[in-house]
Amino acid sequence: MNDETKQQIQSSAFERLIQHLRERKDVQNIDMMNLAGFCRNCLSRWYREEAQKKGIEISDQDSRKHVYGMPYDEWKRKFQK
Repeated sequence: MNDETKQQIQSSAFERLIQHLRERKDVQNIDMMNLAGFCRNCLSRWYREEAQKKGIEISDQDSRKHVYGMPYDEWKRKFQK
C-alpha cells in the first residue's frame, strides 16, 4: 500500500470514529478517559495540532465543532451529565 492510500484510509477511519462518537452521545468524556485514556476533547486537540503541523490554523472552538458535530457549549448543555 502506498502512503497516499494509507493516509486516505486513516482519514476515513478517523471520520468514522468521529461519526460514531457523535451518535453515542450517551458516552461521556469522563468515561472514555477512564477506560481508554482519551476523549472527544483529545481528538479535537489532536486534529488541531495535526493541522498546525501543516501550517493550517484551526481554533479550538472549530476543532471541537468538527468532532462534536455542533458547538461544544451546545453539546455540553444537551448531553453532558
